[in-house]
Amino acid sequence: MKLLAVSSSLDIRFVTVIFLMGLSTPGLAEITSLDSGNIDDVLNNAGVALVNFYADWCRFSQMLHPIFEEASNVVREEFPDTKQVVFARVDCDQHSDIAQRYRITKYPTLKLFRNGMMMKREYRGQRSVVAIADFIRQQQVNPVKEMHSLEEVNTLDRTKRNIIGYFDKKDSDNYHTYEKVANILRDDCTFLAAFGDVSQSERFSGDNVIYKPVGESIPDMIYLGSLTNFDLTYAWAQDKCVPLVREITFENGEELTEEGIPFLILFHIKEDSESLEKFQHEVARQLISEKGSINFLHADCDKFRHPLLHIQKTPADCPVIAIDSFRHMYVFPDFKDLTVPGKLRQFVLDLHSGKLHREFHHGPDPTDSTPGQEETGGEVASSPPESSFQKLAPSETRYTILRDRDEL
Repeated sequence: MKLLAVSSSLDIRFVTVIFLMGLSTPGLAEITSLDSGNIDDVLNNAGVALVNFYADWCRFSQMLHPIFEEASNVVREEFPDTKQVVFARVDCDQHSDIAQRYRITKYPTLKLFRNGMMMKREYRGQRSVVAIADFIRQQQVNPVKEMHSLEEVNTLDRTKRNIIGYFDKKDSDNYHTYEKVANILRDDCTFLAAFGDVSQSERFSGDNVIYKPVGESIPDMIYLGSLTNFDLTYAWAQDKCVPLVREITFENGEELTEEGIPFLILFHIKEDSESLEKFQHEVARQLISEKGSINFLHADCDKFRHPLLHIQKTPADCPVIAIDSFRHMYVFPDFKDLTVPGKLRQFVLDLHSGKLHREFHHGPDPTDSTPGQEETGGEVASSPPESSFQKLAPSETRYTILRDRDEL
């Protein structure tokens, strides 16, 4: 009976929205329909674009349409420049190639773009006119804080990543590039800038940008490339603002999943900074070339005890390293082997080659065996052969952050 009541409530909401759609005035809404012919041009020329990826058969997509249109009307009144803010939509049934390009797996999905670049964090707020309009207003806030005295550098929050630009003037190509980069990385770094006489002492060889890492003892890093080259400036700032090894939490788990690449995860006790530092060092030493093909993450063992159970581990076994391929989880045999040259790299290469998946289903490859013995990732075992990683029950092979959050 309870399920029936919920269903009736949804039906009432659905009918109400359809009725409101009939009363709406779609002619006022400026929603750009995107297809393969115009998507790059529209997005590349938009300061900010909020794109609704939808499917007509999806009830929730239908419910969002009038809300999205009205939010567009509200925002357009405040930001009339049609290139400053764009509201757009993609029919994913008609344009499956675009849905695949942006890894759309659920409807509706609202993605934010800046100057054609898709932001990692999609819109996850309330699906209401007020909430969506507020979200766009927040995106219009200048992420660069202007410094009026160099003394302000001494009061920076050194628990955050800070990038500081020293410029002759605001109205310059150098600063426009810096501001564009800051807009894209606003969630990852704090950006500051000083101009004119205030910045003069730091502009000994022209406009200058420095990065101040987390912590008081780590020295500053200076950007040595051209500030008029956006790609170079962005690549440098991204490398500084987005750490090589990121923490995965219940709050960002789905966002990381939507990046669409596998996870290499260190599960460790929160207070165990030594294991984390060792993992970070070996990732940087062995796997820097794999950045972009796999996400390097660390997770709190106590918070993620459910995923550990899926690989027959408990917090008492930490530190534990595992790969989540989104199909199965594969366990690195022994954390003590982390510093063995090439060991961690080979583990990741075995994922890409399909070896881990093959061994998961069929046992160790015969080529890895010696007469009378089977190799198990650095350990020698007697017959019968063991897999080089922990096998999981079929129902337990998917590492799902959100499911585990619901179980807690």
